[in-house]
Amino acid sequence: MKKYRDHYFLRAKQDNYPARSVYKLKEIDKRFAIFSKGMKVLDLGAAPGSWSLGAAEKVGENGLVIGADIQTTETVFPPNVRFMQEDVFERSQEFEDVLAEIMPFDVVISDMAPKTTGHKFTDQARSAELCYEALNVACYCLKPGGSFIVKIFMGPDVQAYATSMRKYFKTVKSFKPKSSRDESKEIFYVGLGFNGKKFEYEY
Repeated sequence: MKKYRDHYFLRAKQDNYPARSVYKLKEIDKRFAIFSKGMKVLDLGAAPGSWSLGAAEKVGENGLVIGADIQTTETVFPPNVRFMQEDVFERSQEFEDVLAEIMPFDVVISDMAPKTTGHKFTDQARSAELCYEALNVACYCLKPGGSFIVKIFMGPDVQAYATSMRKYFKTVKSFKPKSSRDESKEIFYVGLGFNGKKFEYEY
């Protein structure tokens, strides 16, 4: 198990990514063909920046990635990435202005996770709440036909969340990347073909 973890950790260091999570995004893209050149991407919970970097590689110099997180990061981003220290759920006017200028986005991605307490059901509930908030943002920012990737902790809320996603996306798939740790309770949902409906908060 330790060798398995170290493989992606060391690989991230060698490839100059700030975290191993980038390989999860790469696997998701390989499976579902999410990204293409010139796309606009919104990365929720972006720090330390691996997903923003991974998305930036896929969309190319003519694409754009907006990364937002309540934490800051020292990661150096390429010109097609703009990182903002921001609470994406209680957005400042500056951030709203940036979104309004760029919207609609082709893809919204969220690798957000709550601060874990060690209490399984509390952590799962907090993860689900974050995911509903991310879905709200996705419905606000995506163009019709757009895609959404979100991480959620496995638990009793997962099936209900998938059902909610199906109200807004033509196709919803679950995916556990090989680069996720075996003991991790995380799973990713991928929404394809956003239908343009406004989000109805129900959590």
